[in-house]
Amino acid sequence: LIFVPGNNPRFLEKAKKIQADIVCFDLEDSVPDNEKTNARKLIKSALKSRKLYTSSIFVRTNSPTSGKIPSDLQEVIQKGIDGIVIPKVNNIVELKKIEKILSKLEKAKNLKPLQIIPSIESAEGVVNTYSIASFGKRISAVVFGVFDLLNDLGVEYTKESKGAKYSRTKIPVDGHAAGVAVIDAIWQDLKDVKGLEKDCKIGKSLGYTGKSIIHPDQISIVHKLFHPNKNEILWAEKVCKIYLKSTKNGTGATTVDGKMIDEVHFKQAKALLELVKQ
Repeated sequence: LIFVPGNNPRFLEKAKKIQADIVCFDLEDSVPDNEKTNARKLIKSALKSRKLYTSSIFVRTNSPTSGKIPSDLQEVIQKGIDGIVIPKVNNIVELKKIEKILSKLEKAKNLKPLQIIPSIESAEGVVNTYSIASFGKRISAVVFGVFDLLNDLGVEYTKESKGAKYSRTKIPVDGHAAGVAVIDAIWQDLKDVKGLEKDCKIGKSLGYTGKSIIHPDQISIVHKLFHPNKNEILWAEKVCKIYLKSTKNGTGATTVDGKMIDEVHFKQAKALLELVKQ
């Protein structure tokens, strides 16, 4: 998921060639207050050229407490948008209010229900992650926002900061329990490629299924590290083949290359192969 400043026509144009899973036009942090109106208009115009973009298109609104979401949605909800990212979601009460506005606009504009990706960026949001992630069918993923969370906790950010460790671990557990994808926080230092690679590996090991990014140069690294590699795919194929044969023979649990596998491993392997197909 890559964020693109909504008030920058050049970046919106360049986004047509970006090979990210989700291109997210931003109305929040990257857009100053005096540029919000202009950004809404530019995004509205960009959505009219939806066919020229190869990725799913989302728009990040302003936060639920900003008072700007009604204006954001009024301008950008139209044909061509796949969903919205809502930053700084604290609880489902906020989501209910937003969904009410969204539903009215969808009905008025004859649109199918759009996806919602809530961003968890506060202590309250972390506590409520499961209820937020399981709010309804619109929720396709949750995303972790580390910088605002640390600010909420009164903790200074460093690359090795442990201040968000609990939150970063809890969010994917809650997300998977709710059955949605979980997107890790951004890596801010564009020059530190090794740091990004390390951070991706940590995120994947915690259960994140993707990562937010802020520059196109980060896309290939994130795709490489989050997408199953050749050995993982071959292993998954072997597990599925042998386990299905074993269950057909009435055995169930069996071994693959000397390692015990059962239904849990089969489900993991099957899920990995489904991800590859997508």
